Amino acid sequence: MKKMKNRWLSVLCSAVLLVAVFGATPAQAESALGLHVDAAILIDADSGKILYEENADAPLGIASMSKMMVEYLLFEAIDEGSITWDQEYKVTDYTYTVSQNRKLSNVPLRRDGSYTIKELYEALAIYSANAATIAIAETIGGTEKEFVKLMNEKAKELGLKDYKFVNSTGLNNKDLQGMHPEGSGPDDENVMPAKSVAKLSYALINDYPQVLDTTKIPTKVFREGTSDAINMINWNSMLPGFLYAYEGVDGLKTGTTDFAGHCFTGTAIRDGKRVIAVVMKAVDAKGEGSYKARFDATRSLFDYGFSQFSEVEFVPEGYQFKGDETMKVLKGKEKDVAIQVKEPIKMMVRTSEKDQYTPKLVIDEKKLKDGSLQAPIKKDTVVGHVELVKKDGSEDYGYIDGKNVQSEVVTKEAVEKAGWFSLAMGGIGHFFSGLWDSGTGFVKGLFN
Repeated sequence: MKKMKNRWLSVLCSAVLLVAVFGATPAQAESALGLHVDAAILIDADSGKILYEENADAPLGIASMSKMMVEYLLFEAIDEGSITWDQEYKVTDYTYTVSQNRKLSNVPLRRDGSYTIKELYEALAIYSANAATIAIAETIGGTEKEFVKLMNEKAKELGLKDYKFVNSTGLNNKDLQGMHPEGSGPDDENVMPAKSVAKLSYALINDYPQVLDTTKIPTKVFREGTSDAINMINWNSMLPGFLYAYEGVDGLKTGTTDFAGHCFTGTAIRDGKRVIAVVMKAVDAKGEGSYKARFDATRSLFDYGFSQFSEVEFVPEGYQFKGDETMKVLKGKEKDVAIQVKEPIKMMVRTSEKDQYTPKLVIDEKKLKDGSLQAPIKKDTVVGHVELVKKDGSEDYGYIDGKNVQSEVVTKEAVEKAGWFSLAMGGIGHFFSGLWDSGTGFVKGLFN
């Protein structure tokens, strides 16, 4: 028995020694912020650069964070003109039945009522109203089943990974009282990794920034002035004036189910810098899930992002590469045209990382003929792009969309096409120049 204890003690000491010598395990290293979550990620909302991630590729329940996809498809449908904000929705048996369950987040809908898309959207974005979400899904897709197809198709289009949408709300199908979309199981639920959730929110904020005009509303009365009026209090308790308020927070979407736990996709802006944080299945120090736990974890991510990173302008607007300030022009009134970077390249990085990146000019060879641009050339004609590359040659730039941050390189001015006489004289000049070069030996012989 004593020998066995000594043997286990020896093993334990060896393990401690290995940790001391080689450092913590990857999982421990990733938990540097001490988050109590199943997964988390923090990104720069402008460039998409990943600032922190923890188990971000593991597919997990996303609950009502699913509604961000509904918002994306709604704004897209509005832009395309297939639906309008003032369009009326007539309540179906499905949405009426779900809306009467006050154990779920809902605004009660009248069986014989009609509601504008704007009303339903506000109920979704502020109060996470589930029946209102289904109503929007039915309006866009005809049925929730068809709308779920659109959700999965859009997820593929946006480049999300390991996603599975089975309904529009993010509820467990068992909460839909047997009316869940055909083809999905009675206990199915939406699933996605934290990285894909971040990528979805990144697309939503950048493609449709107006979503923040609604998600930042702390409270709003649904059907104000009617007998159906209900005060909708935003579930995002990090908004100004709320219990877990955090400066700069104006979105985005909470989510809670037994399967997914307490989740949150939050975004905040300070001094012009915006970040997006995703936490999934947050728990407290005792291992218990709570609203506070998800906001505490988000606070830690926000603090980390704003304190450890700063926005650096690596390439200013109008920047010209030394030795490549101009490009040659064929058949133009000018032989060259100046080129420059159209928009600045900015990115949030640690102070210690500022010197790790360098700008690289990439010319689009498809725009050239015999290595030159051909006149006529308009001002701001795109001739290529500039991108940031790591000096160590690494191809992993750490962006949420897997792409390097870029800015277009354009012509600084216009170049008109030369007249026929100039082109003809130029052709004659080239002819005699070529003749002289090819016959230099012969010509020299005549004068010897």
